[in-house]
Amino acid sequence: MSPENLLAIDCGTQSVRALLFDPRGRLLAKARIPIQPYFSTAPGLAEQHPHVFWDAVCQACQNLWTQPGVDKASLAAVALTSQRATVFNLDKDGQPLRPAISWLDQRRTEGLPPVKGLWGVAFALAGISETVAYLQAEAECNWIRTYQPEIWQKTYKYLLTSGYLTYQLTGKFVDSVGCQAAYIPFDYKTQTWAAPSDWKWQAVPMDPAKLPDLTPPAGLLGEVTPQAAAATGIPVGLKLIAAAGDKSCEVIGSGALDSHIGCLSYGSAATINTTHKRYIEVIPLIPPYPSAVPGMYSLEIQIFRGYWMVNWFKQEFGLREMELAKETGVETEQLFDELVRSVPPGSQGLVLQPYWSPGIRHPGPEARGSIIGFGDVHTRAHIYRAILEGVAYALREGAERTSKRSGVPIRELRVAGGGSQSNAAMQITADIFGLPASRPHVYEASGLGAAIDAAVGAGIHPDFETAVKEMTHLGETFEPDPKVHKIYDQLYRQVYLKMYDRLKPLYKKMRGIK
Repeated sequence: MSPENLLAIDCGTQSVRALLFDPRGRLLAKARIPIQPYFSTAPGLAEQHPHVFWDAVCQACQNLWTQPGVDKASLAAVALTSQRATVFNLDKDGQPLRPAISWLDQRRTEGLPPVKGLWGVAFALAGISETVAYLQAEAECNWIRTYQPEIWQKTYKYLLTSGYLTYQLTGKFVDSVGCQAAYIPFDYKTQTWAAPSDWKWQAVPMDPAKLPDLTPPAGLLGEVTPQAAAATGIPVGLKLIAAAGDKSCEVIGSGALDSHIGCLSYGSAATINTTHKRYIEVIPLIPPYPSAVPGMYSLEIQIFRGYWMVNWFKQEFGLREMELAKETGVETEQLFDELVRSVPPGSQGLVLQPYWSPGIRHPGPEARGSIIGFGDVHTRAHIYRAILEGVAYALREGAERTSKRSGVPIRELRVAGGGSQSNAAMQITADIFGLPASRPHVYEASGLGAAIDAAVGAGIHPDFETAVKEMTHLGETFEPDPKVHKIYDQLYRQVYLKMYDRLKPLYKKMRGIK
């Protein structure tokens, strides 16, 4: 028999996983290596040494080979998916010049020259000059060029996590089109580097030669080198097939290939994505990301601190559950689900707006988180339930914006990511949206999405429609309760949707108070 199994490497924020899938999407084996998300040398900074990611990839792969029944000879291809928007500066020898700047980093570069010429006039007329200035200030490359010019001058290649790990595996400075999601001069409509006249080269000035070559998803990035094989145990010469960023891979790994299926990701950042053939900006100037399917678009609305808020609650208010979990040997999240069930739907009028980090357009750079409706009945449990409800409200708003802009109503939900393992969160999601919410058949949806890219690229399946049909299946489905949905619908329409506009003037005043 010819090799037909697929190795997926998933480099996330909290861990790196090596995953072995068969052509039916069954997870045959898994190895997970936890990593420290970042270290910080000053408030707001989040960096990590590049070798931490590569060492974890090597260790995860080596651990995978020791598991029963794992046969390297069965491998047809390998694909890589990773966290997005973490950036690496490499010299001509491929060596890191500084720690990688994580997507969680909050540094900003104020006072940069604005975009000029016709672009500048157009932005001013459209009233979006402040948005463009915000993008410039957020761009990590602008900070490095401003405050570490010697590093920027020595930078031979400026890569994302996927590009760095691809270099480690193949020795080539190449990356997948599907992984380009960062403050870089990428044209999201044409899915290639921006044209010389594009305003992005003014916003994030750099030599185009610093950027990698690009290959579409399911295309060939290269082959595993002898050096990478020695470090990882992956067979020499195995084809590395281009996949996409973790969120885009999660979408197809959840089976959400049709535009009417919304894929919710309950990770550190919570998102709702839909796959479309047309380029559509759900929020003007905020582009859709490349899909894990070549030539398609992943329309995404993101809540930057989404399910990070669960960890925030755990650290700030969950000491009792953490101690009880240690004593009883159960997962802390299971005890949190009991907290949720102790509170009625709607949290007795407590409503949370989950903008613990600001946005670019909606919410804008002035946005902050808020909780309103406190009364003497409210407890820690109410706050926790309000967090889950608030994130779901925000994603429902994103779904409605997406449907309005695309003209395609969302009729089904797939929910992936760590938060999807909570039955309470799944039921709240179904009830707030008023739609059935299903888990994928495997928790490792982003890894499965990468394996789908590998399967198509290696010829195991002839096309993405076939691969998604064969390799994805529904897990448990949560049906909405009509009575509960009615409660949520009232709170959503009459309270939640009005909160941001009412509070926005106060948020703006708070920005000016130091």
